Amino acid sequence: MKRIVITVGNEMMGDDGAGPLLARLLEQNPIPGWQVIDGGSVPENYLHKIRYLKPDVVVVVDACEMNLKAGSIRLISESHIVCKFILSTHNLPLTFFISALREVVPEVYFIGIQPAAVGFGMPISSEVCRAVQIVYQKLQTGNLDFPHLDD
Repeated sequence: MKRIVITVGNEMMGDDGAGPLLARLLEQNPIPGWQVIDGGSVPENYLHKIRYLKPDVVVVVDACEMNLKAGSIRLISESHIVCKFILSTHNLPLTFFISALREVVPEVYFIGIQPAAVGFGMPISSEVCRAVQIVYQKLQTGNLDFPHLDD
């Protein structure tokens, strides 16, 4: 089974760097069976690579404003991205990216991490660092049993 984690975010923008932080962690400590792509602020630029690799599962990880406690982790459905206008810092809305992934990948999961603060030059908060560690551990076990945004 081919599985890919594609991370999203800008590490120069405080907690928006959650995705790139996870990508570095996965590059330094690879998890067997998972490949990582650091999508930065333009994950759609990697759609061609994902199409070429033909994975069975793609997990997208990004910092998202969900009005939760900093460091909270949620599985987010595509409808929530549209309906709740979840804020992100991307060139294209994540709905386009997720929809494009669903055209070529059987299973797509979107994991959001609630930031404490997003601003140029800010460090990543301890809450988001802990959340990144939790996501990494869940990927190790293959169990993505995070609460859904509705929970």
